Amino acid sequence: MKTNHNTVLITGGTSGIGLALAQRFLRERNSVIVTGTNAEKAQAVRHQLPALIVELADMRDRQALEKLVYNYPDVNILINNAGVQYNYDFADPAIAVEKITDELDINLLSPLYLTKLFLPQLLSHSTAAIINVSSGLGIVPKQSAPIYCASKAALHSFSKTLRWQLETTSVRVFEIIPPIVDTAMTQGRGRGKITPEALVEEFWRDFSRDFPEIRIGKTKLLFVLQRLMPTLAERIMRPGL
Repeated sequence: MKTNHNTVLITGGTSGIGLALAQRFLRERNSVIVTGTNAEKAQAVRHQLPALIVELADMRDRQALEKLVYNYPDVNILINNAGVQYNYDFADPAIAVEKITDELDINLLSPLYLTKLFLPQLLSHSTAAIINVSSGLGIVPKQSAPIYCASKAALHSFSKTLRWQLETTSVRVFEIIPPIVDTAMTQGRGRGKITPEALVEEFWRDFSRDFPEIRIGKTKLLFVLQRLMPTLAERIMRPGL
């Protein structure tokens, strides 16, 4: 995969994994656009990285997704990174159904829609890529995040099948499968987190060598456990890390 002189769009790119990816792609001489929803955070990122283009766009807004495609016809790498995780008891009557909609819209439906919308222009490039950021929780779930885990499992499956469908085209499909990462989403919970920067270093090594399924850190071990000792993998992952 060509790692420089691309035009890259990263959803959820004003913090965490998305921002770390944006910084690395900029450092490698790429043009980078990121999306976010927080105006103050977007302004701070613009000040920190003047070369970065920051768009305020809600991933749940279909018109906002269409606008991104229209405004950036040169994009040849799409990174579906935006995500949200709610931890709750699904049977709790106090939990609003909107939480279900939010997680599915942001974690699953927006990557599907954005990929579908961008595909015609991606296919027109001699080299192009779709990079989906899923999760180790899409491989083995935890008890407290039923919708998040289900959405990431679906994104994992979609990434694989789309890779098969596009394998004879110029568009390569990658998947980043992270362990728990030290971001705002995981603040106050979890242990043994890796930094977004450490994740990006691992990703970059495999991305530049065309490894399609990029398992980060402890997710390498998780795949082995899931294959050889699935009951143990579930026992470890069920309470969350």
